[in-house]
Amino acid sequence: MTTPEPVTGGPTAGDAEFRLIVAECFGAEVPTFQGEGPSCGHPALFIRLSRCNLTCTKCDTKYTWDWSQFDPRKESTKRTVADLVAWAESSPVELVVITGGEPLIQQTRLVPLVRGLIAAGKRVEFETNGTIAPAPELVADGVRFNVSPKLASFGVRETKSIVPAALEAFVASGRAAFKFVASTMADLDRIAELADAHRLAPVWVMPEGTTPEAITATTRVLADAVAARHWHLTTRLHVLAFADSRGR
Repeated sequence: MTTPEPVTGGPTAGDAEFRLIVAECFGAEVPTFQGEGPSCGHPALFIRLSRCNLTCTKCDTKYTWDWSQFDPRKESTKRTVADLVAWAESSPVELVVITGGEPLIQQTRLVPLVRGLIAAGKRVEFETNGTIAPAPELVADGVRFNVSPKLASFGVRETKSIVPAALEAFVASGRAAFKFVASTMADLDRIAELADAHRLAPVWVMPEGTTPEAITATTRVLADAVAARHWHLTTRLHVLAFADSRGR
């Protein structure tokens, strides 16, 4: 296990001018919650970055990468680290979720952002697909990783979505939870194979669905088997509470 180093000090003047490709920021003006995983139900701010290295057919944020359906000029902007830190500081909410897309595509520029957020008294959770190992500077006090490897049933080839070296880096960090989207018992069997092969723990299972009815139905299919494996079960609170509205 890698011992995390504390992140100290805010971004330097030069770092603060780094620009990130951002799809949207929300949670400051209209409050919301972290909807999934270990912090489900916690008040949260969201910085959703644009671009992804996967093309999952069941992705619910295709506006971050699918330019056959969306216009990147309308769906993304470039914002400086200083601007993003100031936005987060405008809210008393402690938790900042950096998501995507795949945020670690831009991780060189995320280092000063995380440094600034931690200096501002925030804690940070990354939502990542687990295909890119985190930079050592991001494996730090106040930072957690919600790693969500995508199964073939999510509409992606596992030769692209399962990257053993990256998963091993997250395990070694000691700062990761592994959250899988699942809809069938076969999905749970595949999760067990991956967890055993790569020593993934703790495991969280999130029932697939973009409506309360679908999430409820899938939860009832999976719940007994998830409990029998002594895994964690998470819902999608933002779907239940806000009908999967964008920006909530």
